Amino acid sequence: MAIFGALDALQIAVALLAALGASFVRGLTGFGMAILLVPVLALALPPVEAVVLGNALSLLIGLTEMRMLVRAAEPSAWAISALVALTTPLGLAALILTGPDAARLVIALIAFSAFLAILLPPRPAAVPGAWVTGAVGVISGLMTGYAGMPGPPVVPYYAGRALPRVTIKASMLLIFTLAALAGLAAAWWQGVLRGELLVLALALLPVILIGNRLGMMVSGRISDRAWRSAVGLVLGGAALGALARLL
Repeated sequence: MAIFGALDALQIAVALLAALGASFVRGLTGFGMAILLVPVLALALPPVEAVVLGNALSLLIGLTEMRMLVRAAEPSAWAISALVALTTPLGLAALILTGPDAARLVIALIAFSAFLAILLPPRPAAVPGAWVTGAVGVISGLMTGYAGMPGPPVVPYYAGRALPRVTIKASMLLIFTLAALAGLAAAWWQGVLRGELLVLALALLPVILIGNRLGMMVSGRISDRAWRSAVGLVLGGAALGALARLL
């Protein structure tokens, strides 16, 4: 039976379970929702629709936390977000021109790249140079448009530095929220923003709020060392899971 237009009951069930698990990880680590969610959604939906739905969910949950994110984020997050907004349409245009199988492979490899990046040695807390910050913004925007995943360059940029956990999480989540807005705007411009995907995102909002809250409760009870270990485990698990599903 068709639900919300072309989306059937199985596709919605996949989206529901993926949203709950991915939002829990988001609350725990401050990232990971798109990295975990989009590859799973892409198995049940066309890749373009998976990316659009992932962006809609990221925007909705980010808006519920916007006041806190603006207050706690590092100023560099605004510069990166501006570059993300400029380059996201280019990534989406490439996705539209790519075949579904190739797109699923690229999405899985993007998830794997985030794991490799977090293995780099820790860096000082100081903001990296303008070239590094600019590269993070450009690459994150391309990945937002192509895979709905702004995280692979952003996570090591913040989590790989000796910053307070609250600053790391707020900076990443602010970028991800604004990246999701840019992704939806690009989807509308390209004519691939379907109304039923937005309706499904609204229907899933209570699920992601519950998952996110549970993750935040766990995050508040673990040490910084355990939290950073969780970051690496999430990235590694997401990468291996995405590649395994393709095989």
